[in-house]
Amino acid sequence: MEENFTKEDIKYIQERGNSLEKIEQQLFYFKNGIPKINLVKPAIINDGILALNALEVEEYSVFFDANKTNYSIEKFVPASGAATRMFKFLNEFLNEFDLDNDTINSYINKCKAKDLSIFIIGLKKFPFYQKLKTKTIELHPDYASCVVNKKHFLLIKTLLSTNGLNYAQKPKGILPFHNNGARNFTPIEENILESSFYACTNKKTKIHFTINEEFLLDFQSITNSFQNFEINFSYQDSASDTLAVDKNNVPFRLKDGNLFFRPGGHGALIENLNCLNSNFIFLKNIDNVAQNNKVIISNYKKVLGSIIIKTQQKVFDYLKDLESIEINDAKLLEIIAFAQKKLSFSVSEDFAHFKNSYKAAYLTKVLNRPIRVCGMVKNEGEPGGGPFWIKDDKGKQTLQIVESSQIDSFNKNQIKIAKKATHFNPVDIVCGVYDYKGNKFDLKQFIDHKAAFITEKNKNGTLIKAIELPGLWNGAMAKWTTIFVEIPLETFNPVKTVNDLLKPAHQQDNE
Repeated sequence: MEENFTKEDIKYIQERGNSLEKIEQQLFYFKNGIPKINLVKPAIINDGILALNALEVEEYSVFFDANKTNYSIEKFVPASGAATRMFKFLNEFLNEFDLDNDTINSYINKCKAKDLSIFIIGLKKFPFYQKLKTKTIELHPDYASCVVNKKHFLLIKTLLSTNGLNYAQKPKGILPFHNNGARNFTPIEENILESSFYACTNKKTKIHFTINEEFLLDFQSITNSFQNFEINFSYQDSASDTLAVDKNNVPFRLKDGNLFFRPGGHGALIENLNCLNSNFIFLKNIDNVAQNNKVIISNYKKVLGSIIIKTQQKVFDYLKDLESIEINDAKLLEIIAFAQKKLSFSVSEDFAHFKNSYKAAYLTKVLNRPIRVCGMVKNEGEPGGGPFWIKDDKGKQTLQIVESSQIDSFNKNQIKIAKKATHFNPVDIVCGVYDYKGNKFDLKQFIDHKAAFITEKNKNGTLIKAIELPGLWNGAMAKWTTIFVEIPLETFNPVKTVNDLLKPAHQQDNE
């Protein structure tokens, strides 16, 4: 450490709560690179992904309703991200458009700005339109007398300016996403209302948001009206920030001489998830909400919940069997078959030749880990991760959610495998975080730290490199028991750009 840092640096690192050991590891990765993942094949139906028929969906839904009162259940929603990308094309328009010498139509034709055209055509259908128009008139009293070209410009400027609605700088969670004819609804409210599928009589429904502390009051102003819910917030711990370096892998320093740390990405939220104490935790992105499709969304939440309950019950029974000194060959074969067929754990061919005591110890290690059941939708070209069979550095094959950043983009064979993926990860996951003895797992013990990746950023005009921690649902959960289940596309309704709010799932509820 001494060759990279002064005594003052080390004191500063310790005061921030950062780990010196982890910083050494980060510097090693910068200098030597991070190994890419080894894809074997995509997970597909009947080979890594479970598909259900209508009768099974109904049975699972009924089972969940009958058993949910036996467990503590909570929803975990990462919600700290700003809405900057939602409005990226509108910001570009404001930066490039010359109001005095151009028209919006000519700009659209010149720049092939299809997104801008869609936004303007659908303007009155956005849930924030009336508020936006009122604010625009307040800031620009001559609005009514302006030509259409200038009206649209002023509306977009008001939507994004700091003295206007400033939506691009606010968290997605507090923006209006839906309007039911009577009022607007934010993603926070939709996530809370969606959680009613696991609500129990005489028991508050639990939901946890990870947020940016700066916006706590904004979140609370929305959640305070939900009296039958136990709603909590947490922040990403600065101790999980990662060190930035320059292009020569030398620690980057600010003008005051201090080392520069960046947030480690959503993978840092494994620390927040680790602090929750519910038996089962449903995990979902803040922007994946809908006005329509609510019945099918609820049913498939129950499906995922039922599968984890049934799986966990079986795993716990087998782990108790494995504690028995007199466990027999037939029971061991039954457990091995379960691990292979239901949990996708591979067992070596020579495993049969080992003593029963070794088999029992090995199977205990295999089964005694956190469980996650992950919904997967058919791949229709959405950017992001997907389900794959991968091979680790010991030659073992496991099921993993793999992000594009983990794949070697220079390896033609790996790219070929990636392109064959049939399904996409919508981040619709339920987690079981307790062991068979009633102890909560330390989720930090199940991270694949090699699943981090290096990214390039700009700081004060200088190119810097930073490390993103293993993602919450890929590297941070890499050593969990993983089950993939096909769920319908109707359950996946993300809002990546503002124009997504014009899609049927986000317009007025028809159910």
